[in-house]
Amino acid sequence: MIPVGKRGGCRSTPQAFIHRLMLRYARQGKCVVRLKGGDPCIFGRGGEEAEWLSARGIEVELVNGITAGLAGATRCGISLTQRGIARGVTLVTAHTLDESSVEWHALARSGTTLVVYMGVSKLEQVQSGLLDGGLPASTPVAMIENASLPQQRECRARLGEMVEAARAFALKSPAILVIGEVAAQRLDLALAQSA
Repeated sequence: MIPVGKRGGCRSTPQAFIHRLMLRYARQGKCVVRLKGGDPCIFGRGGEEAEWLSARGIEVELVNGITAGLAGATRCGISLTQRGIARGVTLVTAHTLDESSVEWHALARSGTTLVVYMGVSKLEQVQSGLLDGGLPASTPVAMIENASLPQQRECRARLGEMVEAARAFALKSPAILVIGEVAAQRLDLALAQSA
């Protein structure tokens, strides 16, 4: 096992090195597994890695997982597309490869639940962009740290108070933001406890 994980705001293994490392072991005839938390194709670079390896003649199989946005929300009792409350869900990253800005104004008008990945360091931009785009300051927000892990923590707030609430909570990466009326839910679920 060779740990090459990435974490926002921390020193990470360069993606080019990860590519070369997988290629080297695959060319040695080894079965290489790039194990990721969540779904490798939802902001997990799985598609990028598969494409890079395939272009070099390496056979690749992608296996889906459960993305942090879904797993974390469900564990908090939030149904992302609860009928009568949300007509859809939009998964979006606050970070782009080319550092271009996210169209927060358009997302504010989408009428969908927003699940924002990699947004901890960009909370102020997310908040101001959505408020400027017309999303009410009273819109519920759930900030979920370490989604689906035993150490998962959550902080609930309103969009207008999101940044202050995150500071008071000491929100850290990795975390997802669930923004929309469904974030006010706390379904009473009888969740199985691991023994």
